[in-house]
Amino acid sequence: MYTGSCLCGGIKYEVHQALEPIQICHCIQCRKAQGSAIATNTPVLEANFRFVSGRDLLGSFESSPGKERCFCRNCGSPIYSKTVKRPGVVRIRAGTLDGALDTRPSAHFYVSHKANWFEISDDLPRFPEGYVPPGEHS
Repeated sequence: MYTGSCLCGGIKYEVHQALEPIQICHCIQCRKAQGSAIATNTPVLEANFRFVSGRDLLGSFESSPGKERCFCRNCGSPIYSKTVKRPGVVRIRAGTLDGALDTRPSAHFYVSHKANWFEISDDLPRFPEGYVPPGEHS
């Protein structure tokens, strides 16, 4: 089990599954939503995600059709996003998780949108746009 929270501590949650590899996103929407060069996300089944407190503090914004970004209305911390393209999955913002994680980043996505002031300094795979697993269609 993993725990996480927002900056003010008003929202607290638990994840009851092993964490998937962290996805590093460079798209303009994630950059704007995070106020940073990247977003770090890990997909979690909604059935394995549980609010411990602060559910009433959760706000949301539909950043594109069918994509909802959820955040703390008190402190602004992004908590997760979800999309109709992946029903039953939330993409937890890895920075809101507490303590040491048993997962690591797997790849960079949307590097064609990367901030020109940010340098990627690792050897992880890089995808110009989003990754679509073999056999799936975007």
